[in-house]
Amino acid sequence: MRFMTAAGTGGTTLHAITGEGAVLLTGAPGIDGGDLRCIIDGGAAVLDAAAKAAAGGSAVSVSSLTPAMPVTRPGKIVCLGLNYLDHAKEGGYEMPDYPAMFLRVASSMIPAEAPMIDPACSEKLDYEAELMVIIGKGGKHIAEADALAHVFGYTLFNDGSVRDYQRKTHQWTPGKNFDGTGAVGPVVVTPNELPAGASGLRIQSRLNGNIMQDGSTADMMFPVAQTIATLSEFMTLEPGDMIAMGTPPGVGHARKPPVFMKDGDVVEIEIEGIGVLRNPVVAEAR
Repeated sequence: MRFMTAAGTGGTTLHAITGEGAVLLTGAPGIDGGDLRCIIDGGAAVLDAAAKAAAGGSAVSVSSLTPAMPVTRPGKIVCLGLNYLDHAKEGGYEMPDYPAMFLRVASSMIPAEAPMIDPACSEKLDYEAELMVIIGKGGKHIAEADALAHVFGYTLFNDGSVRDYQRKTHQWTPGKNFDGTGAVGPVVVTPNELPAGASGLRIQSRLNGNIMQDGSTADMMFPVAQTIATLSEFMTLEPGDMIAMGTPPGVGHARKPPVFMKDGDVVEIEIEGIGVLRNPVVAEAR
């Protein structure tokens, strides 16, 4: 199935997406909640109820909805860096033998269509097209062979990175956590609609319609199952956690001359079989 959380005057509502149509799920029999947590926490029974509601409900246009965060209060937001070899090379790094990881905070995250904030203190806001995993079943010490059973779904992520602040320390936290720089959504796709581990899908970023990154999720050095197993060695993964899977080559800071996002730009992330994540870029109010 394909899900989208939408924002409204009365709060968020959950919808099933079929083509260009969206069927309201919130309030349907067996579905009590306005975002994906009601499906994730409810398990197979609520997922079945969602499928029945989607099949019998009337649809509105997806374009009439305002996207919200898929999970209103996400759990841990774990991000991988340097997960595509050519991206590691363009940044001057060697091939890693263990995934580079960092955390994002919730205040850095925004939904699709919301303004991506170009910070007043920097002129180096960069784009990064990424696959995002949403955990459905938690666990610790998860075997790689079992890891994909812990995935609820896949969505899109733009890991907006403020490069000069990212390089200020050996830890990437400052450059990866500016307010309003991490865009996610709008559609979450369940694993049965995609190849195992969402591998082999074309992934792109576009800036003002120009293709900047163009790769395949098959090129991830640490694929989804291995990443989940690795993370669960040291942390308990929980339902609603998000894992960003790194970006392919073509980012702005590695270009000659560099290309950074600025006020008035429009950035899009697209992954085959999942959809398009679109955000305008707006200068931070001074």
